[in-house]
Amino acid sequence: QVQLVESGGGLVQAGDSLRLSCAASGRTFSNYVMGWFRQAPGKEREFAAAITRSGSRTYYADSVKGRFTISRDNAKNTAYLQMNSLKPEDTAVYYCAAGSAVTTAQTMGVNWYDYWGQGTQVTVSS
Repeated sequence: QVQLVESGGGLVQAGDSLRLSCAASGRTFSNYVMGWFRQAPGKEREFAAAITRSGSRTYYADSVKGRFTISRDNAKNTAYLQMNSLKPEDTAVYYCAAGSAVTTAQTMGVNWYDYWGQGTQVTVSS
């Protein structure tokens, strides 16, 4: 089992920045693709960003590309999501996840992540 704990959410104004952190348990963090997903009230959980096991490649949803940056520090068992130029439509609960994806499609799909954090609320006011 892998336990994931998100932190860093909060209430900000449009245009502000936040950095989310995801702390993982265990010593096999580098074995997993890490992803960030978000879910607004009444909507499906959607892909935001992902990063490969070594951190060599990153993937982003079109809606966040150019504004969000995903990173990881395998020595610290931690993944991050730097969110800049936040917009009201970014308001959602943000979840980190760990999975065994191999292909690009798997990396961007919710069904290929086995472990999920509890979520952290991000609210962006206009």
